[in-house]
Amino acid sequence: MSVSAKSGRQTRWLALRLWLMVWLILVWVLLWGNISAANILSGLAIALIITLWLPLPPVPVEGRLHPLSLVRLIGSVAYSLLVSSIQVAVLALSPKPPLSAVLRAHLAVKSDLVLALAVNILNLTPGNIVLEIDQARRMIYVHVLDVGSDREVQRFHRQVDDLQKMLVATFERDADWRPSPQKEVDSP
Repeated sequence: MSVSAKSGRQTRWLALRLWLMVWLILVWVLLWGNISAANILSGLAIALIITLWLPLPPVPVEGRLHPLSLVRLIGSVAYSLLVSSIQVAVLALSPKPPLSAVLRAHLAVKSDLVLALAVNILNLTPGNIVLEIDQARRMIYVHVLDVGSDREVQRFHRQVDDLQKMLVATFERDADWRPSPQKEVDSP
């Protein structure tokens, strides 16, 4: 490994640690509800304890973040959350109970981190809950509310396909993909 690559990794590691510290301090201040020197200093103490005594394992970074695609992903997820919230509210007021089902979908994402992000986005969407993840085959099983017609089932699969395309465009473009050396390769 070259000196510049090692220096770049250390700079990235330091930047991520600093970002985590700032984020933890912000969360602490928001939990207390007011900005004060005492809250900021106690947030710093908590952030130091968490980052030094309880560090998370390193997550392999295998792609590259594309900011414009990220903005599109965030906007699309926000719109989807709004629309599905309205749909669930309408279903709650409907006298007839909705038909629900467990549907299977395939996510052709390469990274476990992106798979986890996709599952979390689907879980945040009202009316959906991921019940099982087959990590090896990249299959997910999702309990979906209101699948009384083939059109609704196709809408769910379209939603998953659109989410997958946006995640790949944001994190896993083929041109930027570099498998992590930390990731274990399973032999057949």
